[in-house]
Amino acid sequence: MELRLDGKTAIVTGGSAGIGLAIAEEYVKAGANVMIASRKAEKCEEAAEHLSSLGGGGVAWRAAHTGGLDGGADVMAATLDEFGSIDILVNNAATNPHAGRIIDCDPGMFDKTYEVNLRGPLLWTQQAWRSWMQDNGGCVINLASVGAFKTSAALGIYSILKRALVQMTEQLASEMGPGVRVNALAPSVVKTDFARLLWEGEAGEKVAARMPLQRLGEPGDIGRAALFLAADAQWMTGQTLVFDGGALVTTAP
Repeated sequence: MELRLDGKTAIVTGGSAGIGLAIAEEYVKAGANVMIASRKAEKCEEAAEHLSSLGGGGVAWRAAHTGGLDGGADVMAATLDEFGSIDILVNNAATNPHAGRIIDCDPGMFDKTYEVNLRGPLLWTQQAWRSWMQDNGGCVINLASVGAFKTSAALGIYSILKRALVQMTEQLASEMGPGVRVNALAPSVVKTDFARLLWEGEAGEKVAARMPLQRLGEPGDIGRAALFLAADAQWMTGQTLVFDGGALVTTAP
């Protein structure tokens, strides 16, 4: 079944690399116009050139700090000027400056993680709602993590905030219906630069070996799931889809 987004416009935060770029690729190929937003202008420009080469929908970019208090207001305005609508918002941008026990976490690192991973998705969703979706409808997709459903020796702060993002997805879905659907994706280890320490070399092989599907995720796995949520899941809202190769159902040795 071919899923299409012709005439739709999507904003993808953190869209210059990894999962965000994979989502943008799927959307452009499906005919959507895509605005990518990320902190580094050079990376955005390179990603936009790549996306434009795929054919399909239009592509634009803006450098933006997704954890800022403006909630992407400039990006929203630029998207409306460029494409005339904001039909899809993908809150993908994330950060993880602290690795280790949460009991040892520096408050500054916690604040930075919170600003990008939880406050940012709320503020960007508020801006999308006020500037377009409240009157015209739309779709919001939050990138959570399988870590939201388990403890972690190294990624505790990140996982706690992703669990909060799952709850926020449910709350926003209850508030923004019927015109706006809000769902989340929760990947396990995906082979991106952001997660490189988790999958490169023997560590990744061991993680994959414990999964029933015995492989790590690829960005395209999540990109295709995000296309489904945007283009076809018309009777789904408030849900979090887990993409983890079966990691959560693995029987402990």
